[in-house]
Amino acid sequence: MAKSVTLKDVAQRVGVTAAAASMALSGHERISAATRDAVRRAADELGYVPSSAGRALRNQRAGAVALVVPNSSHHVFGHMYFMHVLTGMSRAASAHDAQVIVSTNADEEGGVAAYERVMRSRSADGVIVTSAAIDDRNMERLVASGLPVVLIGNAPSLPDAASVGIDDVAATRRITEHLIDAHGRRRLVHVTGTLDHQTGLDRREGFLAAVRVHGVEVDALVVEGDLGEESGADAIRALLDAGKEFDGVVFANDDMATGGMRVLRAAGVDVPGAVSVVGFDDFGLARVTTPAITTVRVPAEEMARLATERLFDLVDGTSDGPTHRELPVSIVVRESCGCGPEHRAED
Repeated sequence: MAKSVTLKDVAQRVGVTAAAASMALSGHERISAATRDAVRRAADELGYVPSSAGRALRNQRAGAVALVVPNSSHHVFGHMYFMHVLTGMSRAASAHDAQVIVSTNADEEGGVAAYERVMRSRSADGVIVTSAAIDDRNMERLVASGLPVVLIGNAPSLPDAASVGIDDVAATRRITEHLIDAHGRRRLVHVTGTLDHQTGLDRREGFLAAVRVHGVEVDALVVEGDLGEESGADAIRALLDAGKEFDGVVFANDDMATGGMRVLRAAGVDVPGAVSVVGFDDFGLARVTTPAITTVRVPAEEMARLATERLFDLVDGTSDGPTHRELPVSIVVRESCGCGPEHRAED
C-alpha cells in the first residue's frame, strides 16, 4: 500500500516548516502570497489531503452533526421518511466536510437516551431533531444545553427554536377538498397519525377544517391510527365490521392507505369506484400500489438539507436568528381518488 502524503512531505517540497505549510494552506496572512501559492501547488502535485480530524481539533469542533430521533432504531430504519432525512442531511454535511451521527433510542420509552448521548459526549457541533412527541421535554433541555439545534417539523411549544417544515393543516385540507370538489365525496373518514405528535394533530385539523367548510362534517368520521400499514388496515376493518357507510378516506400517510386499500379490496369494495382513497408523504410506496395512491408529496430530503444548512449557520454564528421556514408541497393525483393516471401534481 502506498504511503500517504503528509503535511511534512508538502513542507519539504517547498522548503518551509510544517507549521508554515499548515498556515499557508489555511490562507494565513503571515505567510506571503508566493509561499501560499507554492504550498498549495505542492499539495496538489503530491495529492495531499488535509486531515478533517486534525482541522476539527484545531478549530475546537467535533466535525459532525447529529440527527436525534427519539424513537427506536427499528422504527427509524424501517421507514422511508428517515432515509430521505438522512440523505438530505448527508448532502449538506458533506459540503461542510462533516459527518452525520444518528442517535436513536433502544426502545420506545421516552427517548431520553437519544438526547443524552449527544449532550453528554459533545460528539456533535449541532443537532437536528425530528419526530419528537409534543410532550417531549427533552427538546427543551437540548435547546437549553447551548448546542445549536434545528427542528424538522412544527413545534408550537418551542416558538423560538429554528425549524423547517410544511403546513400539514393546509395540505390535508387541500387533499380532502379534492375528494369533495373533484369527486363529490360526502361521507368522509380520516385515519389519523399518532396524536401525541404535532403532525398527527395538524393533519387531523386540516381534515376537520375541510369538512366543516363544505358542510359535510355531520357524516365525517375520525379514526386514530399509528402511521403503520396494519393500523390503516385495522381502521378500515373496524369501520366495515361496524357497518359504517363512507365514500372517501383521507389517510395521514401512504403506509396506512396501503393497508386500508388491502382490506377494502378483500371486502370487495371498489377503489376508487365506491370509495376514494388518498394518502400523505409520497416516499415511494404510493406509486407502486394498485391503484396508485393520490397523495401529498412531502419534500423530506429538501427539508433535511435546508435544516442542516441552517444548523451550520448557527454553529458558525452567521444566522440571523431562530426562525421557522415552511416549504411548499404538491398534491400528486393518481388513480386511487378516481382521477386517471394522466393527471399531474398540483402546485
